[in-house]
Amino acid sequence: MTTRARSGYAEPPDPDKTGDQTMSDPTAAVTDRPTSVPASHRSLSHAFAVLRIFFGLIWLTNGLAKLINVGVYDFGFATAGLLWLPQARDIADIASTGTYLGPLAAFYQNIVLPNYGAFGVFLTIVEIMAGLALLFGALTRAAALGTLLLIGPIWLMYLFSGAAQYFWTYPVDLLPLALLAIYPSGRTWGLDGRLAARFGDRWPF
Repeated sequence: MTTRARSGYAEPPDPDKTGDQTMSDPTAAVTDRPTSVPASHRSLSHAFAVLRIFFGLIWLTNGLAKLINVGVYDFGFATAGLLWLPQARDIADIASTGTYLGPLAAFYQNIVLPNYGAFGVFLTIVEIMAGLALLFGALTRAAALGTLLLIGPIWLMYLFSGAAQYFWTYPVDLLPLALLAIYPSGRTWGLDGRLAARFGDRWPF
């Protein structure tokens, strides 16, 4: 044993040898870093497809409730409700009566509500069509955008009013629909996938 070893002195590492080892083993310098596994595109597409189908069921069932004009359903073991036409009219009336947004309130009070018979038919058709489109993945981004235009004004009127409504009631619907309007979720488990395969980039949905 040499004097240097007995005194606790160690020779500094050879830069050339260290460099060669790092170059030969690229993982040597990053062994302490945490590894992460990013979500695959397929997993993301499947998640959006499930979200699309779920919202398709929501809009389709509410549209059918307006079509048959029944809002409460007794299944024996449970009772459930859907937004039928009288309830939808009351929501629009209350929202437009108490809002600070004058032009939007005037549109509902002077145009929509006095002609609710025709508007109710329009609302029923749009909800059923949007529900089917989301459910089967056809024109999904347009369907999601259409539903946003239906409920967005109602939320804005409630937001800018003195009504003490739970703040997240409408954003719980609005945010997923906004994501579905951006992401082409119908290309997974939907008809948009077949149409995109046929028309390529020319198919915008």
